[in-house]
Amino acid sequence: MGRAFEYRKATKMKRWGNMARTFTKLGKQITIAVKNGGADPAINPSLRAIMHTAKRENMPKDTVDRAIKKATSKDFTDYKEVNYEGYGAFGIAVFVETATDNIMRTVANVRSYFNKCNGSLGTSGSLEFLFDHKCVFHINKKEGVSLEDLELELIDYGVDELDEDEDTIVLYGEFSQNSAIQKYLEENGFEITSVEFERIPNDLKDLTAEQRVQVDKLLEKLEEDEDVQNVFHNMREEVEAE
Repeated sequence: MGRAFEYRKATKMKRWGNMARTFTKLGKQITIAVKNGGADPAINPSLRAIMHTAKRENMPKDTVDRAIKKATSKDFTDYKEVNYEGYGAFGIAVFVETATDNIMRTVANVRSYFNKCNGSLGTSGSLEFLFDHKCVFHINKKEGVSLEDLELELIDYGVDELDEDEDTIVLYGEFSQNSAIQKYLEENGFEITSVEFERIPNDLKDLTAEQRVQVDKLLEKLEEDEDVQNVFHNMREEVEAE
């Protein structure tokens, strides 16, 4: 198992909170995908990918349909995808992805969270080098296809790590190759159950339990903000005993 899988396993991958917040964030992703590539999932691979994740999260079909319809409405206020980078307490790097219809509100809120939690908001691009941007595909296992054979097939498509997760296979690839990977999986009959985009830290920092509490306060404030889609950091968390 490689670094990406070990990081994902060791880190407490918090869900997006309650179901309502999960659906809100997925709804934003759907509307952005529709704006960028159209409302027909048959010709919009980004929309198809998000719809796989929405299905896995048990997002009702009518909620998905409303998000698509909203994006095609003349009165729709477009969302902007904006990233923010900064340091939390004890030098922990924090990367924040947002989708907002009011950038001034979002940046003011994000800056206030950093300031109130003994951190500081940095300039755009200042910390991006500390993380590898990855696409993560969850697919159902396919009879007659081994993990080794699939890995050999997908190396040329930008996949650099595979692992088994119960009845599914988890693929990690370069973010820039997500469309090519998705196309290969679809054309070869693999059932995609979800697609995620993650930023895997190049190096993890160890903190004491007391220090982690302070950093967690910042992460929680960020994750609770309605404009925030994802929060990534390079703090090593304790691995819970199995």
